[in-house]
Amino acid sequence: MADLLNQTLNINIIPNASTGKSGVQLFGLDAQYFKILVDNIPIINDEGLGNNTDLTQINLDDIQQIEIVEGSMGVEYGANAVSGIINIITKKNSKYKWEITPYIQEETIGDEYNLSDRGRHIQSLKVAHNFNKKWYANAVITSNDFKGFLNDKQGPNHLKNDSLRGYEWLPKKQLNVKSLISYNLEKHRFFYKFEFFKETTERYNSFVELDYNPQTDTDNPRSADRIFDSERFFHHLNFTGKFDFMNYDASFSFQQQKRNVETYNYRIRTGEKYDIENFEYESRDGFYSKANFSNFLKNETIDFQVGYEMSEINGFSSSIAGMFQENIDRRLGSYDVYGSTEVKINDKISIRPGIRALLSSQFSTQTALSLSSRFLLKNDYELRAIVGTSPRLPNYEEMYTYLVDVNHNVQGNPDLNPEQGVSAFLHLNKTSKLKNGIQLNNKFSAWYIDVKDRIELVIINETPLEYKFSNIDLYRTIGASFTSSLNYKNWIANAGVTFGGVSKVLDSQKDYNDDFLYGFQLNANLSYNFEKIKTVFSAFVKYNGPQYQFVNKQNDNNETILVRGKQDGFTWLDATVKKSFFKNNFEVTVGARNILDITTINTTSVEGGAHSGPATNILMGYGRSYFLKLLYKLNF
Repeated sequence: MADLLNQTLNINIIPNASTGKSGVQLFGLDAQYFKILVDNIPIINDEGLGNNTDLTQINLDDIQQIEIVEGSMGVEYGANAVSGIINIITKKNSKYKWEITPYIQEETIGDEYNLSDRGRHIQSLKVAHNFNKKWYANAVITSNDFKGFLNDKQGPNHLKNDSLRGYEWLPKKQLNVKSLISYNLEKHRFFYKFEFFKETTERYNSFVELDYNPQTDTDNPRSADRIFDSERFFHHLNFTGKFDFMNYDASFSFQQQKRNVETYNYRIRTGEKYDIENFEYESRDGFYSKANFSNFLKNETIDFQVGYEMSEINGFSSSIAGMFQENIDRRLGSYDVYGSTEVKINDKISIRPGIRALLSSQFSTQTALSLSSRFLLKNDYELRAIVGTSPRLPNYEEMYTYLVDVNHNVQGNPDLNPEQGVSAFLHLNKTSKLKNGIQLNNKFSAWYIDVKDRIELVIINETPLEYKFSNIDLYRTIGASFTSSLNYKNWIANAGVTFGGVSKVLDSQKDYNDDFLYGFQLNANLSYNFEKIKTVFSAFVKYNGPQYQFVNKQNDNNETILVRGKQDGFTWLDATVKKSFFKNNFEVTVGARNILDITTINTTSVEGGAHSGPATNILMGYGRSYFLKLLYKLNF
C-alpha cells in the first residue's frame, strides 16, 4: 500500500524505521486526519478505527480498485475524515469457475540479500471458485518476511557498545489470511468477509551492557530487547440490493487488533533469553455497523438518502505505550445519523446538500455538513464544487499523557474538544477523444482546508514550567493541481503537478508566523504494452519539492528566534518489466524500486538547537532495491 500511494500527488509516505510502521500525510495533515476503509468499512488498528492505520499492514493481493476522496467528508464517513479517505475495494467475483493463483517474490533491501536472513521473501496463494451462478468464494494466504535493513548497523549479535547493534529498519514478518463468500440474486447480494493478520516485529537495543569481570578480564555482553506481536481479526457482513420502494446497503463488522510485547534480556554470545515478561501493549476491539437507504421517490428530479453509522470500540494502551501514569482502558461509543438530498435542477446542473449528527459517549454532539454541485458545461467540460466539514477526535496521548517528575510536567487533558475541519474543493474535468484513437483526460483542482481548535501542548505555568494539551492552534492549506492522462494504442501516460501552501497559527507558542509556506510536487508514469513479445514496460517517478516550516531555534546568543526551516526535496523513481508466457498464464515481473537510491534527506525544520547547526537527517528509504516476482494463473 505504501509503495502504491508513494506515487500519488498530495500524499507523502512517512516511514518510521524505529517502529516499522508507515504513516501518510495528505495535504500536510498526518494519519489522524484521514481514514482508510476496506469495502467502505474503517479498519481497526492499535491506535484507532480507520485513522492512524499502518500502511505496511495492508495487503493488496485481492484489490480490485482504490478510491481516494479528498477533502472533509464528515457527512459520508464521520469523524476523523478531515483531509479525506482512502477506500480499498476488494474483488468479489471471477469470470472463471476455478481461479488458482500462486506467486513468489524475492526482493533485495538496498544491496542486502540472501535466501536466509537478508532481503524480503513473499509467498502467496489465491484460490477462487464459482460454485454456480449465485455462489462464489475465495481465499488468499500471503506471507511477507522482511529481514530488516542493516545499512551501517551490525545486527543483533554485535558485541560492542558503540550504538551499532541492531538494524536501521526493523525486521518484520507478516502473515495475512483472507476469505470471502458471496451470494447473488437478481436484485440482492450478500457477502461475508474474514481476515486474519499477524505481524512480528523485533526491536534490538543499540545499547550493550558489557558486564565486564575484572577478575577474569572477560565480559559477557547483554542487551534489553523487545518483540512485538500484532494480531487483527476482521469480520464483515454486507447486504446490498433494492426493493420496489428503496435501495439499501447495510454492513455489520466485528474487529479486533491486539499488540502484545515480550521484553527480555539477551546474552549476545550464548543467545540466552532471560527475565522474560509478556504483556498487552495496546489494542482495540469492537462492533461497527453502517447502512444507507435511498431511491425512495423514483423521481428523476429529486431523491434523498438517509443512513446511520455506529460503533462500540474498547481501547487499551499500557502505561509504557505512551507517557501515561497508568494503563488506559476506555470505551468510545459513536452513534451517527445522516442524510442527503440530490436535486437535479436540469440536465446540466445538480446539487447535493447533506448533514450528519455525530453523537458520542465521550464528547458533546458534533455536526458535519456538506454541499456538492455538478455542472455540465460546453465542449464536454464538467465542473464540480464540494464544501464539507468533519471533526477530529482527540487521541489517547492528547487526553491522558502524564509525565510528571522533578524535570518534567506534561499532562493530557480529558476535557479536550474535537478539532473542526472544513474544506472547499473545485474540480474541472475534460475528457477528449481525438483522432487516431487518442483519449485525453485533463483535470484541474483547487482547494482550501481549515482546521480550527487544533490540539497542541501549551505552557500553563512558567515557574515551575508546566505543559498541558489544549484546543488552541489553527491549520490552513491552499493549493491547486493539474493532472493529465493519455491513452494511445499500446501507450498509457499520466502526469501531474501540484502547488500548495500551509499556514499554521501556533497560539501555543509566544512567537509564530502565520504566513503561507509553499511547496510543490510532480509525478508521471509511462507504460507500454509490447504485444508481440507479451511484455509491458512501466516507469513511475515523483518529485517531492522542498517543504518549509517555521520553527523556534537558539541563536548564537542562546536567544530563541523564529526561523524558516527547510526539508530538502527528493525524487522517487521505480520501474518494472512484466512478461507473459504460456498463453498469458505465467508472468515474470522484474523491477527496481527507489532507483535514485534515496535513504535520508536533510531538514532544518525541527525545533531546538542552534540555527547555524547541522541539518537533521530524516530516514525516507533503504536505498535502491530490486525484485523478481513469479506468478502462475491456473484458470478454468
